[in-house]
Amino acid sequence: MAPPMNPKWNGQFSCFDLVAKTDMCSRTVVRVRDIEIGGNDFVVMAGPCAVESEQQLLETAEAVAEAGARILRGGAYKPRSSPYAFQGLGVEGLKLLRKAREATGLAIVTEAMSEEDVELIAEYADILQVGTRSMENYAQLEALGRCGQPVLLKRGMTATIEEWLRSAQVIAMAGNPNVILCERGIRTFETATRNTLDIAAVPVVKTVSHLPVIVDPSHAAGVRSLVPILSRAAAVVGADGLLVEVHPCPEQAWSDGNQSLTFGEFRRMMIDLQPYLYLQQEVRQLRPQLLTAGGVD
Repeated sequence: MAPPMNPKWNGQFSCFDLVAKTDMCSRTVVRVRDIEIGGNDFVVMAGPCAVESEQQLLETAEAVAEAGARILRGGAYKPRSSPYAFQGLGVEGLKLLRKAREATGLAIVTEAMSEEDVELIAEYADILQVGTRSMENYAQLEALGRCGQPVLLKRGMTATIEEWLRSAQVIAMAGNPNVILCERGIRTFETATRNTLDIAAVPVVKTVSHLPVIVDPSHAAGVRSLVPILSRAAAVVGADGLLVEVHPCPEQAWSDGNQSLTFGEFRRMMIDLQPYLYLQQEVRQLRPQLLTAGGVD
């Protein structure tokens, strides 16, 4: 449920005409195989930060599918801060992701690092992810606009909402209207968490844009114990889904183990989310009746 339009937003985002909400286009539903993102379902994407091995990936895919995830996330190419850190398996990782899809039926989302990668990754992935560092890589965004596959656009770590929507506009102008926005936390002065989850960005963006919005609580928190809590917050404010890191043994993960959930933790999180998702569904159903009856300003 989006809040009423704030007068100061009027005109601020309307220049992004392909992604801004209008009377003619109030909501986009991005279809991925048999999944609808931005519709009535809360879609969870889950899996390891990095694809490490066939066993690791298949075990994780089976576990998250059983717990209710619809899409498998996994990095075949990894943009790492340190040149000494694991950079991903590359094409071999893409092949393992395809094998996991065949085994479980999960759709696949994985990151494209540059415009040169887009065509290859589009052969394997159902959704191509734009990482936070690439949000303003306009050559890559234009390539994604031509790829024919849905795009998951993560917010840049220091990006404003206006800059985020500008990048979405670039993808749409290049020919791809199927963009999913992902709030993954922004960099602030706070150091207790990896980033600061801008939870207010979700209802704001859903007010000014017709695109679906999901939340990545793993990168926002950087702390495993906070992921289920931030996931509940995302559900309450009306996010269309989650992007969550899950690993068979987070302590041995090659990337982002501190923020990855175990299979058991992920399963419990999915169960704990149900009352919040039920409440949101009830609110959506009741709101038109309340508006008609004059019960909501």
